[in-house]
Amino acid sequence: MLQAVIFYLLAIATVLSGLAVITRRNPIASAVSLVVTFFFLAALYVMLGAHFVAVTQVLVYAGAVMVLFVFVIMLLNLRGTDPRELPDLAPRGLVGLAVAGFIGMGLVVSIDALRLVDMGPVADDFGTIQQVGTIIFDGTYLLPFEVASALLTVAMVGAVVLAKREI
Repeated sequence: MLQAVIFYLLAIATVLSGLAVITRRNPIASAVSLVVTFFFLAALYVMLGAHFVAVTQVLVYAGAVMVLFVFVIMLLNLRGTDPRELPDLAPRGLVGLAVAGFIGMGLVVSIDALRLVDMGPVADDFGTIQQVGTIIFDGTYLLPFEVASALLTVAMVGAVVLAKREI
């Protein structure tokens, strides 16, 4: 029971910090909220028994990728927008909230329907270094892994090129 309560509290905290990422006007505050989201996700991974994935989450995403994001933000010299310059977004927010509510209801119904299927026990090697390495590098997810690394490299080079134009 206590484990379920902690899991739901972490899940709620993850969603709230994720919402903070998209609602912050200051890019640095948004990046800090993203780091907090990554740490909450790592805590969820620990609760699910995937300790290696949790450590990788903290080291790679909360560490290296966020340093890259902050570097790009600082390099591009982005600033938060002045609240007086923003249009009134209340009608759009209500429409977005209604759409999110319908999607949420659909997810609840879908998840409830999935409970009819027995998923079986979790494998003993779930989340271990050997399993993760085998899945990534044996060819199953090698192409998406390489595409993600190339995409991050292109994004960083693009940010540097954009920053050089303004200087």
